[in-house]
Amino acid sequence: MDAPDRLSGSRRLRRFLTRLCWPLSAGWALVALVRLLGLHVDRFPLTVEPAVVPYAALTAVIPVVLALAARRWLAAALAAAALVALVGVVAPRAFGGPDPARGPAVRVMTANLREGHADPAPVVSLARGQRVDVLALEEVTPPELDRLMTAGLGGMLPYWSANPEWIGPAGTALFSRYPLTNVGRRRLPITFTETLATVQPPGAVPVAIDVIHYCAPVDPTQTACWNAGVRNIPPATPRGPVRLLLGDFNMTLDFPDLRHILGTGYRDAADVVGRGLATTFPYLGPPLPWVTPDHVLADRRIGVSSVSVHPIEDSDHRAVFAELTFPRA
Repeated sequence: MDAPDRLSGSRRLRRFLTRLCWPLSAGWALVALVRLLGLHVDRFPLTVEPAVVPYAALTAVIPVVLALAARRWLAAALAAAALVALVGVVAPRAFGGPDPARGPAVRVMTANLREGHADPAPVVSLARGQRVDVLALEEVTPPELDRLMTAGLGGMLPYWSANPEWIGPAGTALFSRYPLTNVGRRRLPITFTETLATVQPPGAVPVAIDVIHYCAPVDPTQTACWNAGVRNIPPATPRGPVRLLLGDFNMTLDFPDLRHILGTGYRDAADVVGRGLATTFPYLGPPLPWVTPDHVLADRRIGVSSVSVHPIEDSDHRAVFAELTFPRA
C-alpha cells in the first residue's frame, strides 16, 4: 500500500471513529445523568435501566478511548465526565468494613425459592451451617413450605409465620430462633403477600421485620404492580421502633426508589461492609447480566459485622446472609 492509500485508510478510520464516538459518549453520559438526577421512568424497558449502571461504569472507558482515538476532544470530555460520575457512584460499594453496634449478634438470611422450585434440603442445610437466627423466604408455595418443614426447618427455627401462595412468586415466610410477636401480613396486587413480625432476641430491643417481595418491572404489564409494591415498603423510623427489611426488592442500589427508602434511615448491609457489588440474580435460565435485587436493609441503629452470598440449588437467586448486632435493650 502506498502513502496516499495509507492516508486515505487513516481518514476513513477516523471518520468511522468520529461517527461512533459521539453516540457512545452521549449514551454513557445519559446513563450517568439519569443516575445522578435520580430520574424515575415508568416505561419499560427503561424501568430496569438502573440495574445495569454497574456495567455502564465498568465499560465507561470505551467511549473515552474511542473519542481520544478520533481526536474529538469535546466528545472525550463528555465521556470522561460520564466515566467519573458512574465510577464515583458504583465503586464505593466495593469498600467498607465491619461496623458492629454494641448489642447481641443476630444472624439473618433472605432466600428466594424460585416459585417453590428450590431444593428445600440445601436451604435448610445452608441456614444450619450459617447458624441463622432469622430466615426470610420469598416465592413460597404451600408444597414448598411442607417440604421445608419435612427437611427440618421448623425444628431448627421453631417460631415462624408463613403466607404461602399458590401463584408461584407471591408467597413469603419468616422463621426465627426467637419468639415472634405482632405477626401480620401485607397484601399487595396479584396476591403478593409480605410477612411481618417483631422479634426480640435476649438482651436486645424489639425489632420489626418485614419480608419484602412484589412484582418485578420486567414487562409493561407489571409496572403498575411493581410501583404499588415499592410504595408499600415501610420507611425507617429513626426515632421509633427499630426496623429490618429482608427480601427480594426487585431493585438494585441504583434505583432512585431504593435510594429514597435508604434515605429514611436504613443501610444496605452489603454496602456497609464492601459487598455491595456481590450479585444475586439471575443464576438459572438464559444468560443475562447478573444484578443485585436481594437486600438486607437495616435500621441505622443496627450494626453490620459481615455479609455473604450463597447459591441455592434450583433457585435463580443467591441467598444473602448478614451478621448483625441489634441495639441493646
